Amino acid sequence: MKFIDFKKQYKYLYSPKPGIPEIVDVPLMQFMMVDGQGDPNNSKQFQEAITALYSTAYTLKFTRKKLAKLPDFSIGALEGLWWNPRRQKIRNG
Repeated sequence: MKFIDFKKQYKYLYSPKPGIPEIVDVPLMQFMMVDGQGDPNNSKQFQEAITALYSTAYTLKFTRKKLAKLPDFSIGALEGLWWNPRRQKIRNG
């Protein structure tokens, strides 16, 4: 059965050249996400949300593979977006 690895398929999105900003065209994709606020380093809600996010992702992965006989896929790395007090977006991931 085919295995889908988005990091390999879209390497240009996941492995940018260090120190060289560039504009990329990102294809339409679906993602799972949670919204929150505060410091993720010491937030119980953040830890609970990430646990729920990964639990759901892996349940979906194994259910698709077993019951629907659909191709297996890789679970992506956690990425985060934070806003600093001046409302400027900061990306981590």
